[in-house]
Amino acid sequence: MKFYIIDSKISLWQVNHLQVPRLVIAGATSGVGKTIITTAILYACKKKGMKVQPFKIGPDFIDPTYHTLVTQRVSRNLDMWMMGKKNILKCVDDSTQDCDIVIIEGVMGLFDGLSGKSEFASTAHVAKLLNASIILVIDASKAARSIAAIALGFLHFDRNLKIAGIVLNNIAGSRHANYVSDAFAQRIKAPIIGIVKRDQKMKFKERHLGLIPSSEMDYKEKKSILECANIVSDQLNLDKLNIIRKSLDTKTSRGSIDKNTIPTSSTKIAVALDESFNFYYQDNLDALRKEKVELVFFSPVNDSMLPSNIDGIMLGGGFPEILSEQLERNCSMKKSIAKAANNGMPIYGECGGLMYLSKSVRGYDKGKKKIRKMVGIIEADTYMDRKLTLNYTLAECNSSILGTIFKLRGHEFHYSAIENIPKDSRFAFSLKRGNGIIDKKDGFVINNLLASYMHLHFSDKRIPKRLAESFLKYSRR
Repeated sequence: MKFYIIDSKISLWQVNHLQVPRLVIAGATSGVGKTIITTAILYACKKKGMKVQPFKIGPDFIDPTYHTLVTQRVSRNLDMWMMGKKNILKCVDDSTQDCDIVIIEGVMGLFDGLSGKSEFASTAHVAKLLNASIILVIDASKAARSIAAIALGFLHFDRNLKIAGIVLNNIAGSRHANYVSDAFAQRIKAPIIGIVKRDQKMKFKERHLGLIPSSEMDYKEKKSILECANIVSDQLNLDKLNIIRKSLDTKTSRGSIDKNTIPTSSTKIAVALDESFNFYYQDNLDALRKEKVELVFFSPVNDSMLPSNIDGIMLGGGFPEILSEQLERNCSMKKSIAKAANNGMPIYGECGGLMYLSKSVRGYDKGKKKIRKMVGIIEADTYMDRKLTLNYTLAECNSSILGTIFKLRGHEFHYSAIENIPKDSRFAFSLKRGNGIIDKKDGFVINNLLASYMHLHFSDKRIPKRLAESFLKYSRR
């Protein structure tokens, strides 16, 4: 698809596709309840019979699993740093052709982005790009009339944004609600479209990297998420929003997405997907399929060995530290992966995959003393650190799998660190931004193995293309 500029503010893509309404759920800050409000709005739209496509702004892997659970449509990420404007527009275009409405959960606070100097990579930035209306979520638990002042500041900070409504979360009761509503009536033009009562039962479970992915949950836990979404949705009045009325008026007029565009596979790879490894961008998996790579999913926790007749292995991020005991006990799987690596099979690992491919993981259970043995292809050890590493990354790449790429953008997000690193270790990435494994180096390179802390988004077409080439080369040996 080509992008033509009509004027300095709007593209032909935006003109042609503005008929699909878009709604961004933004927070005044992090931790205000964006995800539970988003799931409630998704639930409410589904209840109205609307076809809803969810998205998440930023590099988050976990929140999208909640969107997917509610809508039964895969939620996708929109990250300005890793994807850029054209790829964000294309992603939205490709996945919303049969939709009545697009619901997008924001990242952090509405204006929080790459730095304090500009809106770049913020929720506001993406909302403007997509010409989306915004619902602002404010945690009202520790104030009353002052909440109106907070809302007023957001409404006036950037008048180019379309804040269509406000949700007040964690309201103590009717008296509290009246205080805030009275203050809004005097100063705030944006309607209050939700007053959500404080309820400890309505909070989603968390751990060290945020919410627990819904992909780890059992039926009862998933049912609880849907029940929470339903209860909160009853405390929202979405009919106050023009965008909802417009979506209801035009629903059922959309076509269907053509799903017959994936070419015939020429290689097959094993992709780890289970309770421990589930941090994947759907766009990454789709990009590999478009490069004629067949994906076969397997579980390092539950399966005894790799799938047969594969040409590569992909180990995404996740929480190997949580199930480290089960991973340690599955010796046959570890041997299967080690054998494949010794045979020169291409292996690509990110974060959790890096941890699993190291010699051991320690520091999460048993008072941070227990050491769990992992695959051991990488001659180094992983330990759980109390310090959070959270950065966007910019790297120069030189590896057998990805070749040479001078500007590679990604992100890192972990509480672990690597120790006992051999002095002769080789790395694929030299980081211009971010921390990496050690001394701004990331991506262990061992034969055809590449394992890093950096997560990549495959909207950079060089990545899936070169991965596919490495799998094909191995298959033709």
